[in-house]
Amino acid sequence: MEVRWDVFWIIMGSALLTFIPRVLPLMLFSKIQIPMWLLRWLEYVPVAVMAALIGQELFMSDNQLVPITHNAALWASLPTIAVAIWTRSLLGTVLVGIVAMMILRYLMG
Repeated sequence: MEVRWDVFWIIMGSALLTFIPRVLPLMLFSKIQIPMWLLRWLEYVPVAVMAALIGQELFMSDNQLVPITHNAALWASLPTIAVAIWTRSLLGTVLVGIVAMMILRYLMG
């Protein structure tokens, strides 16, 4: 088996770049006491990031706001969110989302 050194160094560099951002904060924050206000503030970061990602996908297309009457993704999200809240089932949520999106795309053309 021949090792291509350029591919090897690309893999090693990628591994290092992936490893550093994960280990460095753990090393730093394990040595210091994080204030309570900062811990409470950090609890909201995942929710804010997820809302920003989902909101952009639901309301925007090609950097333009999609009208609510032509926004199949927004309408499909309503039963999907309801199923997610009531059942807390990932499989059920995905299935309802897929079926809702299929039906709405068929109806909206």
